[in-house]
Amino acid sequence: MVLDTFRARLGSIIGGFDAAQSHRRMRGFRATRAHVNTLIATSGETITARARWLVRNNGYAANAVDAFANHVVGDGIKPSSKIADAVKKEELQELWLAWTDEADAEGLTDFFGLQRRAAREVFLAGEVFLRIRTRRPEDGLTVPMQLQMLPAEMLPQDMTRVLPGAGSIRQGIEFDGIGRRVAYHFLRRHPGDMTDPGLAGETVRVPASEVIHILDPVEAGQLRGVSRFAAAVVKLFTLDLYDDAELERKKTAAMFAMFITSPAPETALDPAEDDLEVEPGQVVRLDPGEDVTTPSTPDSGSTYEPFQYRTLLQIGAALGVPYGYLTGDTAKGNFSNTRIALVDFRRRISAFQHSVMVYQLCRAVWTRWMDMAVLAGAIDLPGYATERRQYLACDWLPTKWDWIDPAKDASAEILQIEAGLKSRTQAIAERGYDADQVDREIAAERKREAELGLDFRRPGSPAQAAGGSAGPSDAEGQRQEEQDSDDQDDDGEDREPRPTEDA
Repeated sequence: MVLDTFRARLGSIIGGFDAAQSHRRMRGFRATRAHVNTLIATSGETITARARWLVRNNGYAANAVDAFANHVVGDGIKPSSKIADAVKKEELQELWLAWTDEADAEGLTDFFGLQRRAAREVFLAGEVFLRIRTRRPEDGLTVPMQLQMLPAEMLPQDMTRVLPGAGSIRQGIEFDGIGRRVAYHFLRRHPGDMTDPGLAGETVRVPASEVIHILDPVEAGQLRGVSRFAAAVVKLFTLDLYDDAELERKKTAAMFAMFITSPAPETALDPAEDDLEVEPGQVVRLDPGEDVTTPSTPDSGSTYEPFQYRTLLQIGAALGVPYGYLTGDTAKGNFSNTRIALVDFRRRISAFQHSVMVYQLCRAVWTRWMDMAVLAGAIDLPGYATERRQYLACDWLPTKWDWIDPAKDASAEILQIEAGLKSRTQAIAERGYDADQVDREIAAERKREAELGLDFRRPGSPAQAAGGSAGPSDAEGQRQEEQDSDDQDDDGEDREPRPTEDA
């Protein structure tokens, strides 16, 4: 405390950064110097509980989580093995695809569904855990391995102590003497699940090799995740209260239709007459001296909509989700600014896909799955023990995002391929597909079309040989075929083609 006071006085004397001063404007700004781990240990569970409450009860919060998860995972982040042997690669890909339906230990979804649930949990709670469950051969799985998803609440934040020797447990994670994670101490039962009898408060030690910890750290040395809602909880909750107050005020105002003012009765204690019910189109006759007035109720005014919009923009910025995805309101944007927002949002999503989902989840699952597949004899990969790194090489392909004008984007992509700025393999990978598999499917389709005498390709399209402009009419295509026929010599050799009319 004395040192802080000395620093403040010294800073006020020598000047420096205005943000560090203690003058009138910054007098109430008391920023903590505690590390993020301390803050998460003391406040993380409360933030997560409030975030879950908002997602269950607030439409904007629920929409934000769905938008994030849908863009991160889509139909699934899928692997494309780099094995050179085409036959082995196809066999491996088919084995993986068969196992994805068995991946979930709860049997509720497939591996790509687990990816989506993991993305939701990281956005909502800041982290999620996947426990690798090794199964017996008699369980009948394609590869004897499954994944069990554990929410953040299953790892207690308050479990911190020093272990005999050089180890320690920090926020439920056990470390060795050089700071490596060696185990996780999970609760046997969710602390908030009252439907699971017994085992309350009991923990189990699970080796770190059996746990996949997925989080998006924001500060150096961070051990546990923090919810994306941390910066938006206050705004979301208070905006919800404001909307509720507006609805209640409008509902109360709607209850008052009109007031009838009558002269004072001769006897003040005489019973009042029955209430008058008014129907549409009704003509009401009043007694002499009676008058009708309607209440003047305050309206929301012209500030309600701008206030809502500005507050939702702040919430969208805090969550990292564009206004349109947060609210579902497309009336506020045009083509240009919507596309700019999407480009920025998708760049953020792409960074999260590769630095978190692929690096922490997909690669870890693929490595363990390959080892289990070889050990269980589900696939034969010669020399796997010595060439394991080559066999594990794999590209992970996220689902391609759709644009507002797909025709223009497709044309631009074709021009890039023809100009040598991009390969077909890269273009196909960006769409979330494997180039080898696509080429095999195209070759099989062409063979089937030839056998049946069919051809669904446009004349002049990149799928055919060069000749004619893209998308010519039938007459132009026939004229081009006749010209190509005339350009041939009697012996069948091609001469230099004459320029077309378009040329």
